[in-house]
Order: sequence, then structure tokens, then C-alpha cells
Amino acid sequence: MSRSGPSIPIPRTVPVLALHDKVLLPGVVTRMQITRRDSIPLFEQILRTFDSRELSKCIIGVFPVRTPPSTAAIQQQQGAADNSTTVLSSSSKSNTKTVKPGVLPHGELIIPGPSPLLPGSRSSTTNSKDVPDNSNINERALVSLRSPNFVNPAHIHSTGCAARLVRLERAVGGFTVVLEGLVRLHLNKFTSQSPYFEADVTPLPDKAVDKSDRELQDQIVALRSTSKEFVSLLQSLKLPAPVLTQLQKFLDNVTAMPGQVVDLLMSTIESSFEEKVIILETVDLKDRISKAIELLTRQIHVLKISQKVHDNVEGKLNKKQREFYLRQQMAAIKEELGEKDAGEDDEMTQIESRLAGVNLPADVQKAAERELKRLKKMQPSSSEYSVIRNYLDWLADLPWSKSSEDILDVEKARKQLNDDHHGLEKVKRRILEYLAVTKLQQLKGDVRGPILCLVGPPGVGKTSLGRSIASAMGRKFHRISLGGVWDESEIRGHRRTYVGALPGLIIHGLKKCEVNNPVFLLDEIDKVGSRGHHGDPSAAFLEVLDPEQNSTFTDHYLNVPFDLSKILFIATANSLDTIPAPLLDRMETITIPGYTYAEKLAIATNHLLPKQIRLHGLGEADVKVTQDALLKVATAYTRESGAVEYAEIQEKKESGQSVLVEYQPLVSLTDVEEILGQEKFVNEVTERVAVPGVVTGMAYNGVGGGILFIEVSQMPGKGQLQLTGSLGDVIKESAQIALSWVKGHGYEIGLTNSPGQNVMEKADVHIHMPSGGTPKDGPSAGIAMVCALVSMFSNRAVPSTTAMTGEFTLRGLVMPVGGIKEKVIAAHRAGVRKIIMPLRNQKDVTSDVPVNVREDIEFFYASTITEVLREAFEGRLLVRSTAVAVIDSRM
Repeated sequence: MSRSGPSIPIPRTVPVLALHDKVLLPGVVTRMQITRRDSIPLFEQILRTFDSRELSKCIIGVFPVRTPPSTAAIQQQQGAADNSTTVLSSSSKSNTKTVKPGVLPHGELIIPGPSPLLPGSRSSTTNSKDVPDNSNINERALVSLRSPNFVNPAHIHSTGCAARLVRLERAVGGFTVVLEGLVRLHLNKFTSQSPYFEADVTPLPDKAVDKSDRELQDQIVALRSTSKEFVSLLQSLKLPAPVLTQLQKFLDNVTAMPGQVVDLLMSTIESSFEEKVIILETVDLKDRISKAIELLTRQIHVLKISQKVHDNVEGKLNKKQREFYLRQQMAAIKEELGEKDAGEDDEMTQIESRLAGVNLPADVQKAAERELKRLKKMQPSSSEYSVIRNYLDWLADLPWSKSSEDILDVEKARKQLNDDHHGLEKVKRRILEYLAVTKLQQLKGDVRGPILCLVGPPGVGKTSLGRSIASAMGRKFHRISLGGVWDESEIRGHRRTYVGALPGLIIHGLKKCEVNNPVFLLDEIDKVGSRGHHGDPSAAFLEVLDPEQNSTFTDHYLNVPFDLSKILFIATANSLDTIPAPLLDRMETITIPGYTYAEKLAIATNHLLPKQIRLHGLGEADVKVTQDALLKVATAYTRESGAVEYAEIQEKKESGQSVLVEYQPLVSLTDVEEILGQEKFVNEVTERVAVPGVVTGMAYNGVGGGILFIEVSQMPGKGQLQLTGSLGDVIKESAQIALSWVKGHGYEIGLTNSPGQNVMEKADVHIHMPSGGTPKDGPSAGIAMVCALVSMFSNRAVPSTTAMTGEFTLRGLVMPVGGIKEKVIAAHRAGVRKIIMPLRNQKDVTSDVPVNVREDIEFFYASTITEVLREAFEGRLLVRSTAVAVIDSRM
């Protein structure tokens, strides 16, 4: 057994490596991680002394460390956490391979216990100086030394093993080493303890076998018999033949080298640290064989119990499992006989070919292969089988690398937008700018850009604009309706924890489009639900709509990243108020206001009327509508279907009946009321009569602009204010400010006879805004409330065709407001002919309001409330000079 012959001499003095809870026996190759501080200097010195080709000349003494009684509990816990990997080796005829306990990779043999059996033989031509084949060392298994940083020399056993250094590599926190046990050593004394241990040692080689020793020969026979029984049990585990053949080579040498066989077998079976130390310290061959037979017999009992349990479990296969195996065998027999149906393709082959055809990214390919391996081991009747199969189908159906070719032609896009939409010049210009920038980014290889959000009332063409953009770019279009989406899983998908799990709306859309660069229209993103017990859907869009993050979007169902950066996202909304600020920050908003009557007339003539005629099965010559009739419909009616008269006349002609009145295709203004009935909407402003206390205001909401009437009345009382009309907190505060200003300046504007008189001394004031079912809020009705209060107290009416908007302060300053274009268009539609607004909003009128609207309305811009009152009452209100002086001085 000794490896201390002339080929590998053992020095008198060797460096010492102390191991906690680990024992290295001769003929064993082991891999371990060195992290203890008192051992690291040893290997640092070895690296400085030997090059990589001379490492095999380095001999180290490996000695186990006995655990002191005071630290036994701690060391027991640390030892239980260690997983040693042992590679067996013989002096000249054995080589081994590492396996992981409890596993049978590639047909290798496993023995239950902390030390796995590692069968294998080294070629008989291998010289003892040769470095063992590194492929026989399992790289995944390491011996981790979790002992204290320093060892007390008094705790080191006197018997150890001389080891040859096979490989040495630096690792995190220390070194990774591979050692091959050679021969037992006796530690005589320590010659040095710093920077590492060195000791004077004496080799303890096995003595030659005395064939005349009858007792020894009987023990060898018993060892051979026990070992054969052990091998027989291993054969019942149905291990591959090469493994058993390699193991048998060890047993063939038991007569010539019984000590070596004992050491090898003891390295494989389940045994404690103390039992391995006993084997190491037992130099006498007879005693070592006796102890080995005892431990091997115990291992045989363990294997018999394990085999019995395995047989019981295997015998309990249910009916479905047996049917599955029988079907597989029957399919194999049919295939051999050539009787397999032409349409009966291998399901697994189909899945593999589909996955290979979609060019999966590396990380997705790895996940697909893992799930495919699991699928192959399952029965089709299993519920998890269908879950994994659906998952692989989704991976195979998604367009991981399939894209459509972009057509980034700005002129073509301009023509497409003009053909599909009338007006909206600013919106079209911004979209064309966006497409031009996208084209430049694509040329540079970076297609990331802002996410567009089209904001406007219903029916202005937000969805059709998105469709036109997709058509102009040559991309596929997909619309995702987000109204009423309250569950975060609708966006991110459901986790694969149950059978009915599915991906989210984004992945669904990609599967439907079959390309990874479509145009996605996120319709009504302002209607997405808020945070609840189902998560926060709006927060899920933060990743989807972030160009810096959506390249690695992970759906909960897929659980692998998908690149969304090539998708052009366009969101639509009626209002920005309900969109969370972080989500709104991800998008660039483009406001699409309402249309003027002239624009509506053009849209009806060029788009809506031809479309409706075509949808109702008529021709262009069958229906002609005058411009006056279309304008009447736009102002007083909604669109309704009407082809009854034409159909009845056609039926009479086909049946040969006489037609008394010929069908007239021309629809004039006088025909509108006959066809559509009474007007459903009237011009409320022109129908009203100017009365004191009523003023026309202007409002803006998520569906566009509109007008609102502010009505004020007074009654006997104690000076209290009452507000009605479903008013919000901001508009209530505006009413309080308006009343406070009127009470404070009653004398200056001619409402009282003396400066100290209270205009509400014996009266209560009631402010009401009709349409109480509609919530109202905002500061823009401030100047209108002041005019309404002054009108009521002065008993002077403001013309009903005069409207106003603007916020004001207690100092009498008129402040700018938003939504000017929508408000002006709505006022123009309602018949308003004069508008009073803040001076600082003049630029909004000039740049945003259409020319034909500006020509029909007189605009007055005011910077103080006094200017508003003068213009609203057309100079009929007494405004004393003190009021002007006071206001001017405050400015």
C-alpha cells in the first residue's frame, strides 16, 4: 500500500494540514476549500516555491483534529453542514470518479451517507507520479472546512496521511486544493508552528501479506465474502455494467492488497468521523480488516432496508402509470413494425422543433430546456403536465426575434394623416416630428423614444390616430382596452401556481400580432383602477412604459424577460387628473381638443356621410345632404340610421307596384326635422333672456369644454351664504372670495351709500349652478361669480351672449386659467359672442383658437376685476374712482 517507495519519497519533515471532522485515507483523492487563516500561509508558500508542473512533488501531512469537549457541540453543528467529496484512488491500478450523495448521474454508484461511493479504476499503465485525471473530480462537490481559524497543536491526532498535491487554485477567501492520499504517517513532534505547522514524521506503510498467517488469510476470505454481498446488493440497484466492473477490480486485488481495499471501501460507506479515525490509526492489518468487516456488514443492512423500501414504492404504481408505460411500449412496437399513423407525430419532437424555430434568447432557451426535461418525465394525465405544456406553447408562439419592416416615410405619413383626419394640424405636426425622430434613431440603432399619450374628449379621433400611425409605419396595430382593469395580473400576468394561469394583456397582444414591434394602443389609460387588494395596475405600467426598463419586462407567467423596447406605445385618455404622476411622467401628452362647427361640417361631408351611406348599402348618388342640413344635424341631433324610404320604394319597384312619389336623394334643411324629429339640443345661450343675478361662465372637463350658468339670488336673512349645484371645495372657496371682495368694495362699485355699510346686512345670498348631477370644481369661475353677485345686488343684467372665465384674488387681480381652446370652442358652439378672460391668456387664443372662431367672437382681456365689471356691464355700472385707485395701487 505504501506510496513512499523510491518513486515518491516521503520527507522527514513535512508541512501539516489539520482537518476538522474529515479524515484522508491512503489511496483516496479529495477536493477541499481552504479558508482557515492558519492554513492559507502554507499554500501561499507552495505557490511561491513550486510552479504548476512541479506541484506533484509537494508532500503534505494531513492530520485529523480531535474535538475538545468544550467545543464538541459547536463542531458537531459545523461538521453536519459540511459535504465532503471523495475520489478513490489506488496505488497503480485504481482511479475513481466523484458523484453526489443520493444521485445517480451518468450511471455512477451512490451509497447512502455523507461519503459517496466513487467507483472507477486507474489504468494499469499509469505511473504513480502521474497526476490523476482531473475529469474524475466532480467540480460541484467541495469539502468546506468550517472549523475555527486556528488549531491547537495538542488537539491534532498523532496518526495522519501523507498526501500529494495534485492541483492548487486560488479561490474566494482562500484556495481550492486536490490531494491524493499516499501512506499513513506518525507525527513525532512539531518542528515549527509559524507561519504554518511543520512536523517530524515517520511513514507507516502496510506490511506485505504473510500467506502462512492462517488467521490473516481467514480474515481476507471473510472480507472477500462480505464485499461480494455488498456488490450483489449494488447490482440489484440496476447500476450500469461499467460501474460494477470497476468496483469488481478492487475486489480482485483483495488477496494481494487487503489493506488498500479496506481503505477504499471505508472511504465509501457511511461511517462517522471517529470510525474513520479508528481505521486511520489501525496500522495492524488484522485489526483493520476486522473493523472494516464490522462496518461493511452494517452498511449491507442499510442497503437491504433501502432496497425493501424501493421495492414497496415501485410496486404501488397506480393504474394510470401502468397504462402510460404500456402505451409508450406499444408506440415503440408500432414504430418498429412500421404501423405508426402518418399523422401521429411525436409530441415532444414537435415542441422541440417549434422552440428551435423561434430563436429564443439564451436565458429563455435555458428555461425552456429545463421545463421540457420536466415534461418528458411526467404523465400526460398529470395536471402539472398541461401547465408546463401550455407554458412551452406560449414560449413557442411569442415573436422573440420576428419583426416587421418599418416604413418611416414622413411624406407618406403626412398623406395618411390628412386622408384619415380633418384639422388637428398641431397634433399631426407633433406626430410627424415623432416619426421623423424615430427614423433617425433607427438609423443609429437606438429606437427608444417617448411614449405618446393622446388626451381629449370622446369621439375626437384618438384611436383612429393610433391606427393611422401604424398604417403609415407599416406596422401591425393592436388595441388594449384598459377601462375597468383593477387587477395587476391583467398587465403582468398570473403566476404559474394553478392550472388556469395566463400571461397579461401585453404578452397576449404580442402573440396576436406575431411580431415584436407592433403599435400598441393603450386605450383609456386614465380609467385604470387604483391600488387595491389585487395590486396596483397603474404601477405595473411604470415598467412597461419606461424605455429604460421595458427591454427586460418580465411577465409573471413567463418568468423570463421579454424585450418591449421595439413596441410603439400610444396611450389615450379623456383626462389627466386620474393618471398617477409617476405614470404621467413616462408619457408625452398631446392634447386633442374638440372640433368647431366648420370642422365638424367638413368631417361629416368628407368622412362620416360617405361611410354611413356605404354601411347602409346605398350609393353616393342615392343620398345627398346639403351643408345646412348637416350643420343642423351637428348642432341639434345625434346621428341616426335612415334608409327606410329608399328600401320601401326599391321593394315596390321590384314587385311591380306603382310608386306614387319618387324617392328624392337630396336631404335639405326642411327635411331634417321630418326625418329626425324634434331637436334634441337647443342653443341654451340664445334661448335665455338676460336677467339680473345670472352670468354665463365657461368650464373645461375631461370630455372637452362647455358653458355653465351661475345664478345668484338674495332673501331676508342674517348675511349667510348658501352654495348648491354639486360644487367642489375649490369652487366653493372661489365663491367665498367673490362674496368677500364684493362686501369689501360695495361702496366703490356703487352697491352701498357709505363706505362702512354692509351690502348683506339683512339678507342671505344663495349661489347655484344648474345641472346638479354633474360635479363642478376649479378656480376659473371666480370672475363670473363676482359679476353674478354684483348683477344681483345692483339689479343690472349681464348680456346672455357674454361669457367669462378667469381666477381672481382678494386683491382684485385676474389670474390665467387653462383649457382656453376647449372653452372658447364650446362657447362659440353655444352662441356666445363676447368672451372676457385674463390678459395672460391672450397668447392661448392667438395660437390655439381657430381663425373662424376668433372672427365670430369679440375677446376682451382684463388684468383686474374692475376692468371685468366695466366690460361685463358695458359701462352701465357705477364704479367710483376710489375703487380704481385702490385696485391700481395694489397692483
